[in-house]
Amino acid sequence: MVAEDTTPEESQLVETGQVASWLNENGFGVDSLAPDHSGIEMIKVEPDVLIPIATALFAYGFNYLQCQGGYDAGPGQELVSFYHLIKVSDNADRPEEVRVKVFVPRDNPRIPSVYWIWKAADWQERETYDMYGIVYEGHPNLKRLLMPEDWVGWPLRKDYISPDFYEIQDAY
Repeated sequence: MVAEDTTPEESQLVETGQVASWLNENGFGVDSLAPDHSGIEMIKVEPDVLIPIATALFAYGFNYLQCQGGYDAGPGQELVSFYHLIKVSDNADRPEEVRVKVFVPRDNPRIPSVYWIWKAADWQERETYDMYGIVYEGHPNLKRLLMPEDWVGWPLRKDYISPDFYEIQDAY
């Protein structure tokens, strides 16, 4: 029987994956999330332990940050920063992959930057900051990437209200 305050999806048990098991065995507290549609393991990490866990994952062999991004779970809900990591090696037919998700409150979305571990996070964290307002602490150049510097708000948040005006820009 499912509790009244949970959905059937939330009440299902999730089997701990290989990476989450390794992290938990080595003293890192992570939660397993259900694998994605491709079967890739997903783990949930708290913002204050992201850097130690990311460093451990790098040492474990996840040397390539394929993608970093963000999304809004819905108005009034948390913002999410995600990291798709891959073990890149010679002669690997099917490299091991894992997704790390960090959930932050929308009123103070602060996460440490992983730029110093994976340099590929540079523009990807800037884009997530620009669109969702997640602040990546320790990023060397965290400023808007797609929107003008004086833009107000975070355009991809689900509670964003578009301005009623659009200025025509000069062609030069």
